[in-house]
Amino acid sequence: MGLAASAAVGGGAGGFPWSVVAAVLAGLALLWAAGLYYLRNVWFFRDPVRQAPRQPDALLSPADGIVCYVRRYAGGVVTAEKLGTPVEVTEITKAAGAIGDGPARLAADGWVVGVYMSPLDVHFNYAPADGVIEEIVHTPVQLNLPMVDMWEYIRLTYLKRAVDLFSAKYRLVNERNTIFFRSERPGGGEIRYAAVEIADKFVNKIDCFVRPGDAVRAGQRISFIKRGSQVDMILPQDGVTIEVVPGQRVTGGITVLARMTAVDGD
Repeated sequence: MGLAASAAVGGGAGGFPWSVVAAVLAGLALLWAAGLYYLRNVWFFRDPVRQAPRQPDALLSPADGIVCYVRRYAGGVVTAEKLGTPVEVTEITKAAGAIGDGPARLAADGWVVGVYMSPLDVHFNYAPADGVIEEIVHTPVQLNLPMVDMWEYIRLTYLKRAVDLFSAKYRLVNERNTIFFRSERPGGGEIRYAAVEIADKFVNKIDCFVRPGDAVRAGQRISFIKRGSQVDMILPQDGVTIEVVPGQRVTGGITVLARMTAVDGD
């Protein structure tokens, strides 16, 4: 083998094999690009078959993810401790008249349960119970704020640890789609509740598959949110027992988020 051929293979007499390093780096870059494409364009849009448990008293989780908070509200207001200010439920739902009279009324006292969906979670959302869609309020925005910082993202996505996101500003700013439900209680009477879908940074597209007046089944797909996102469940205090705790992993259309109980006067 001549001197020129030896230099081409070995990077020069006694030199470092840069051509081999370049080939390895190119291969790794190709694998990274292929993996990223698969995650964003195939895995992210996966639609697994879900078989909802047939439990008449169950209100199922509307989304896959981590329960990031379980908060009580009273008089239509919940306090954000870090911000030190009261937050009206109507600000969360972006629906005027959501509390009190009106077609989309919610109880004055109740629960707010937040489920954070990382980009690795299934991003279809599901009906919590058999019922009817009473109203849908979509609130688009020009720019969404990021939901989490890098450390919070790592804790929620990879360490599966709870992070209380209730006081984050995105909750009152980002695009959301609020779906109001009415369901029959097993022992008689009705329950009204809402699922508030909140989009993350770079996302201003929530695809909703249902319309007001539609009848839905427990576990039925009702929407799809792109990238990371969150769903808040707004539930009445009376006649509901919460079954999850912050930090718990839930599966949309399967995990029982709460149970309906009898209410005096129903």
